[in-house]
Amino acid sequence: MTKYVFVTGGVVSGLGKGITASSIALLLKSRGYKVFMQKFDPYFNVDPGTMNPIQHGEVFVTYDGCETDLDLGHYERFIDEELNYSSNITNGKIYKSVIEKERHGDYLGATVQLVPHITNEIKNKIYEAGTSSSADIVITEIGGTVGDIEAETFIESIRQVQYELGSENTFFVHCTLVPFIFGSDELKTKPTQNSVKDLRNKGIQPNAIVCRTPFETSKLIKEKLSLFCSVPEANIIDSVDVNNIYQIPINYHKQHFDEIILKQFGLPLKKANLKYWEDLITTVDNLKEELEISLVGKYVELHDAYISVGEALKHAGYKINKKIKINWVDSESLEKESVNLKDIFKNSKGILVPGGFGSRGIEGKIKAINYARVNKIPFLGICLGMQLAVIEFARNVCKLEDANSTEFNPLCKNPIIDLMADQKSIINMGGTLRLGNYECTITKNTLAYKDYNQDIILERHRHRYEFNNNYKDILEKFGMIFSGVNTKANLIEIIELANHPHFIACQFHPEFKSRPTKPHPLFLSFIEAANKLK
Repeated sequence: MTKYVFVTGGVVSGLGKGITASSIALLLKSRGYKVFMQKFDPYFNVDPGTMNPIQHGEVFVTYDGCETDLDLGHYERFIDEELNYSSNITNGKIYKSVIEKERHGDYLGATVQLVPHITNEIKNKIYEAGTSSSADIVITEIGGTVGDIEAETFIESIRQVQYELGSENTFFVHCTLVPFIFGSDELKTKPTQNSVKDLRNKGIQPNAIVCRTPFETSKLIKEKLSLFCSVPEANIIDSVDVNNIYQIPINYHKQHFDEIILKQFGLPLKKANLKYWEDLITTVDNLKEELEISLVGKYVELHDAYISVGEALKHAGYKINKKIKINWVDSESLEKESVNLKDIFKNSKGILVPGGFGSRGIEGKIKAINYARVNKIPFLGICLGMQLAVIEFARNVCKLEDANSTEFNPLCKNPIIDLMADQKSIINMGGTLRLGNYECTITKNTLAYKDYNQDIILERHRHRYEFNNNYKDILEKFGMIFSGVNTKANLIEIIELANHPHFIACQFHPEFKSRPTKPHPLFLSFIEAANKLK
């Protein structure tokens, strides 16, 4: 039978529930168990696909095309497993499903209520994750904090799961804050006590408490929490502040967290293999030299909007023992006539233009791409970054007047980027992009082939507009190389320039497949080229 670990949070948001859930999954996987991860988000959007990145951060995309919360990026990077549609469930999805079933007549005339109809739907998603993944252990994070009105049905549902499966098949982890109060100069346990009390009032007794704390708690603190929260001292786990988040699983392992969980499940304590993770920590802790990369984006005021891109850059840096310093450049600021691009990029050894939507800041991104192309600075374009690289080339090299995307100017003379014919009737925004894995065939003797060293790749997409093939011949005539193509739909996936130290851009999102111990080939090649720039 599949076992289930539920991770909840209390007191405040941002305590690191996602990293805690990921760390637990990594430790259990290191002992030879097949793990799967899942996130329940209490908001009523069906998915985060239509949410503003400045408010919500990055939209992560799974291989099967599900638009999800950015926490799934943490999950995949930690456990190196591809997650799917059952990994991110929102209140919006749950209520939408229940209402559709009611309209279809599935409830046989019953009055539809939070309990049992909404809670049953939530439990179905929990059990479905276990069935679809064939995992030994599923780790499910409940978004928000205990007491949030939107999360009430999630909490009630996991209470019912424990009742149905028994304590030998379920384990509850509660993440709380143990703050240090200046003046009295002591750690305070009352926030944790009250948070656990709220959880117990809802019928859930945590099996372990993870205490977010600036430093290790004393035995006295643990005794106090054990007494008032009815949790064994050994099951009170310190989650101390660290400079390197990869240290967190090792800190948990030293406190026997994985052993505690496996003992409750009655599963064998197989030997943990964490050597590769410890090597990663050693590498990251000993990075001395910095390499600056400029990231030119529209949402740079919230770095979480580009979290996977930032992490992918770091992963490539680990491979060459360089600490990547990101120069966050607001593309809108580059549109001012007074701005001096030489000053903006003076310390940067590479320029990256990531994805995005809408016309704001577009001309600033194009100026940055032009600067990278003309000044022979290593360049990597992603999604919108590829589309704008093509537009810049069409305008400034091919001299095509009013070259643009119909996303920004529907009436432009030369629509280099346009909707495909079957997309032009689409009205809804949500879920109508090209999403998830698509094949790409790579041309030999190109930079892309050198990076991947294979003929066909699978990469994840999240976009609506495509390169207009009517302009392929003229761009090729002026030197643009179309090195990656989706042959089934004849869609351009990768472009590059030959007369440049490193200029490549892709329609897909390679950052979603990068891992701390396995950097993505496009990012690694980009960082290696940047490292060679004098």
